[in-house]
Amino acid sequence: MDDVASRAGEFSVQVAAFYRFVPLSGLAGLGRDVRETCEAGGLLGTILLASEGINGSIAGSREGVGGLLDFFARTAGLEDLHARISYCSQNPFQRMKVRLKKEIVSFGVEGIDPGQQAGEYVAPGQWNELISRPGVRLIDTRNDYEVALGTFAGAENPRTRSFREFPAWVEEHLGNDRDQPLAMFCTGGIRCEKSTAYLRQLGYRNVYHLEGGILNYLDTVPVDESLWQGDCFVFDNRVTVDHNLAEGSYELCPACRMPLSEEDRKSDRFEKNVSCPKCYDRLTPARRASLEERGRQIELAAVRGEKHIGRR
Repeated sequence: MDDVASRAGEFSVQVAAFYRFVPLSGLAGLGRDVRETCEAGGLLGTILLASEGINGSIAGSREGVGGLLDFFARTAGLEDLHARISYCSQNPFQRMKVRLKKEIVSFGVEGIDPGQQAGEYVAPGQWNELISRPGVRLIDTRNDYEVALGTFAGAENPRTRSFREFPAWVEEHLGNDRDQPLAMFCTGGIRCEKSTAYLRQLGYRNVYHLEGGILNYLDTVPVDESLWQGDCFVFDNRVTVDHNLAEGSYELCPACRMPLSEEDRKSDRFEKNVSCPKCYDRLTPARRASLEERGRQIELAAVRGEKHIGRR
């Protein structure tokens, strides 16, 4: 959208989110090369590598991000990797992490191949028409705390605490009609790649998912035509973005890592850097003391003009 393009000039930090399900080998060497490229470019963020593919979000200068994407373009299996680009005023990550994992998104079901089995992609421009059809079940594959901040009108919320709980929800709630039309979505597309592949493996035939996820929809569909309601949770210091992909007003609780609204932060049970209404009663004295000390260190770092490295 034009608003997103204009922020490229306004903000100095470029954020790139990407994933691809593709067989990868030589992960130790690839991980080393990826880390060296990121460090050379001054990038921060997280990249996960597994035999099933790559999943990452990184941020830095345009030159640094471009250098990493150029590296991927020269790497077997990652030549066509597409990155979703956005912009912000300061880096939303604290450090650079490259991790070797069993899965690039944890699902816990063996034998799924999203590269071959994933559901039918639906471009953002056609999404509204699909989910407005009678009989289409619209399913949000994200976790309950994410759904609470924003979702599509009429979407089912499986109320999962982690993506690994989704298969159990399918077994209990989706039913035996293998021809029912199922439209699924998530933040950037990766969870839908795996969940729709799982459904097709179970025999569901009419399975669709939003291409590029919610972020692609917000970047593509004008606000006055949008069926999206609320903010979209993102896994970095921005916490949420609005329909224009601008940083939202939420913060993360340092104790329970749940997003906090302005109303939450006005509660008597909110203590900056320590607790929020969601976790106030669950903090042990030892945990509270640790968080209070961490809060003091954050404040001291701020006085010195430094960034506390433990702060998300």
